[in-house]
Amino acid sequence: MALKSVVYKAELDVSDLDRNYYASHAFTLACHPSETETRMMIGLVAFALNAHERLGFSRGLAEPDEPELWQRDLSGDLELWIELGHPDERRLAKACGRSRSVIVYTYSASPELWWNPIAGRLRRCGNLAVRRLDPSQTRSLSGLVKRSMRLSCTIQDGEVWLRDENGQEARIEVGTIK
Repeated sequence: MALKSVVYKAELDVSDLDRNYYASHAFTLACHPSETETRMMIGLVAFALNAHERLGFSRGLAEPDEPELWQRDLSGDLELWIELGHPDERRLAKACGRSRSVIVYTYSASPELWWNPIAGRLRRCGNLAVRRLDPSQTRSLSGLVKRSMRLSCTIQDGEVWLRDENGQEARIEVGTIK
């Protein structure tokens, strides 16, 4: 019998001081059996960093041709495609051709081992941005996980502060690779 995804409910209040974006969002998240809770929370951080009323989670790992998050404009065209981890070079090139903007959030200890071999071939993708989340800091996200979460997120000057209703916090610095 196949393992089933674990379902989480999350309410996220975003205060992005850099973009002057302030809103609350409610999610039902499914954590795939092959996915860690930390990776699921990194998806929430990626959402917060790009929060918008039309940004949403896709079917993720259940659908290989979809990103982790995406945003469509009012006509249905892809505005933003967000990947987590170390996506394949062909996948990124395809995403860059389909969406106006593509962002990868990598959270490994050595993202350059993934990025350096493919960077030259992806330089032509002017709509691609690669952001680095410090892995020692992202591990603290698992302490915020509950089946039902109420989180507040403050973003300022390349840093993300996530806090739960009990006052437990996680701080993550966001760096740029490309």
